[in-house]
Amino acid sequence: MIIVLRPDATEEQIKHICDKLTALGVKVNISKGVERTVIGAIGPEDVLRTHPLETFPGVEEVMAILKPYKFASREFKKEDTLIKIDNITIGGSRIIVMAGPCSIENKEMMFELGKTVKNSGAHVIRGGAFKPRTSPYDFQGLGEEGLKILVEVKKKIGLPVVTEVMDTRDVESVVEHADIIQIGARNMQNFNLLKEVGKYRKPVLLKRGISATIKEFLMSAEYIMSEGNNNVILCERGIRTFSSDETRNTLDLSAIPVLKRLTHLPIVVDPSHAVGRWYLVESMAKASIAAGCDGLIIEVHHCPEEAFSDGAQSLLPHKFEKLMQSLKPVAEAIGRSF
Repeated sequence: MIIVLRPDATEEQIKHICDKLTALGVKVNISKGVERTVIGAIGPEDVLRTHPLETFPGVEEVMAILKPYKFASREFKKEDTLIKIDNITIGGSRIIVMAGPCSIENKEMMFELGKTVKNSGAHVIRGGAFKPRTSPYDFQGLGEEGLKILVEVKKKIGLPVVTEVMDTRDVESVVEHADIIQIGARNMQNFNLLKEVGKYRKPVLLKRGISATIKEFLMSAEYIMSEGNNNVILCERGIRTFSSDETRNTLDLSAIPVLKRLTHLPIVVDPSHAVGRWYLVESMAKASIAAGCDGLIIEVHHCPEEAFSDGAQSLLPHKFEKLMQSLKPVAEAIGRSF
């Protein structure tokens, strides 16, 4: 159920409604907009139907949510969700760019790349401390040491950082060190991991699984939000189709406007993982902005041929700088900015 409150509803009235619903065994999610506060109530339908929620002080309207993803749906929240991290906002008119290497290889490399992407206009530094790899013999990341490097880079460079978590046992440490927690494509349906990150209020960058439908993608977001964390950023990173080896995956550009229609959550696109070739990143980044994304996450490396992972899709620093300049006219054409 969606409980829409009157504009003059008091904090005491909101608390009274939430306490009553919680006592009935109903999960409660509060969304405060500019003009209205909305309470999402998820629980047994017979309980919700037999209690006259419309009679509670401060309530204006009660509606049923038809979508299986309750908190992530536009039915629950009409206006776009804005996620604030330090001095940036993801989901507004400004397009946010996250950039950096696929893997954190050493401290010097991360400092150098951090300065480089910042000078080119990036807003967030990315870097993997824990790396999910297809082969168990490939580089798996620096782990805890990599997280400590990220913290040092943030202090020195002054940009927030995003990194991936793969295991429920590492969530607390990643939450402590990172500004945005990334859930990779392979873990999109790792429901225990989703519920664990949902217990915190740290922003979560949730990547779409390689064969996931839009509905499955949003249901994974729902797992996080059902635990109380509404700070979810959706990431389209390409899906597996019958495409040839010319591209790593197929970037589903249509997912951007579809998601914009179905959910209030911000949408970031990862053209690097979608195409797997550095020379295709620019065109797909432009297309993603034109389709309405709220941000991009792009891989950059000083020497891709020596990268510990994903060198083929990583941009050299001067190419990243050129990319950032080329994206501005596209953003301006649709009323967006950097």
